[in-house]
Amino acid sequence: MDPATARKLTFAIAPFVAATLVGMILMWPSGTTIEPPAGSSLATTRYSAGVTAVDRAPCDQAGQEGFDCAVVTARLAEGPDEGEEVFLNVAESPSGRRIQVGDNILLGHAEEGVPGQQYYFQDFERSGSLVVLVALFAAVVIALSRWRGVTSLIGLAASLVILLSFVLPAILDGSSPVLVALVGGAAIMFVTLYLAHGFNAMTTTALLGTLGSLAITGILAVVFVEAARFTGFGSEEATFLQFAAQQVNLQGLLLGGIVIGTLGVLDDVTVTQASAVWELHRADPTLGASGLYRAAIRIGRDHIASTVNTLVLAYAGASLPLLILFSLSDGSFTAVVTSEVVAEEIVRTLVGSIGLVASVPITSALAALVASGEKGSALIRRKKAADGFKRPRGEGFFRDAE
Repeated sequence: MDPATARKLTFAIAPFVAATLVGMILMWPSGTTIEPPAGSSLATTRYSAGVTAVDRAPCDQAGQEGFDCAVVTARLAEGPDEGEEVFLNVAESPSGRRIQVGDNILLGHAEEGVPGQQYYFQDFERSGSLVVLVALFAAVVIALSRWRGVTSLIGLAASLVILLSFVLPAILDGSSPVLVALVGGAAIMFVTLYLAHGFNAMTTTALLGTLGSLAITGILAVVFVEAARFTGFGSEEATFLQFAAQQVNLQGLLLGGIVIGTLGVLDDVTVTQASAVWELHRADPTLGASGLYRAAIRIGRDHIASTVNTLVLAYAGASLPLLILFSLSDGSFTAVVTSEVVAEEIVRTLVGSIGLVASVPITSALAALVASGEKGSALIRRKKAADGFKRPRGEGFFRDAE
């Protein structure tokens, strides 16, 4: 990257860096701990235990027809009664995951209750399988991407740190979820993109394209969440949160979720577009900004066509149980689609998709201007012009596909 290009990109990105730092300083959480409501599952102490025996029989209680009532014997692996065996009564659905001998489970503990029956089944212990999956994921990424894979994993860890240390606590502290999401998202992009792709013109251009598209997504989210009259109570989690943390703006939380959810796909599109422009530029350094832009847009059309579908399917997959429940209801299609819980996902998907589509021309234009304006490219083009070079129509790498 020549010095002139570096200076221009530095001046372009500096205001965003400054705004992000100021925003994080002003909205940094106070560190106040918010206790979950007494009696909720979040406030329950959980202890690990191993299942040693299961005695299963059909339930004979009203309302439990078709279920099996299992008497589970489990040995506690931690807690005040570590090493002791406890007995649990568990109603199991025939279509659900059943408790088996050898399973590791998590037990809730009731402070008051009949001695020997103070423990109850709460969940399966799955930390071991998750650790194995994370290790496998890291190994696959490093095997394919090598050092760049290592830096991308470090960036992933940094993203989690920013989410857990700034974004979530700041929202719980009462700050605007939209502003927190925008500032936190920008911070994540600065860290992850530069770690994964290095400090260069391509990365900075992709970052500028991401920030511009993120701003468009945020504006559209504000407009359409307000126009659709969303209350923020579209899920049981939101309703529970209103009792657990009343200072959180649920409508703002929905907006922040749209911004954060779109961010993960935006950086993929912008980096791909910027990288494509630089590869096209290396293939033919004589091509100007307009030629690079047209070639990059052709690539972007195919990318967007598949990415938008990916985004829709990702949201549909996450909401599949809910969609099945609605398909079993007697309500009309219009009633189902316009209900808040479904309409939220529609707005989330479409607003995010518009942001993705906008990122292609924005990033392609920025990358084409920067790549074609580098000193070496200008010299090559002037030399070709002096030599009378003219590209035959319809020939060459950048021949129009239309």
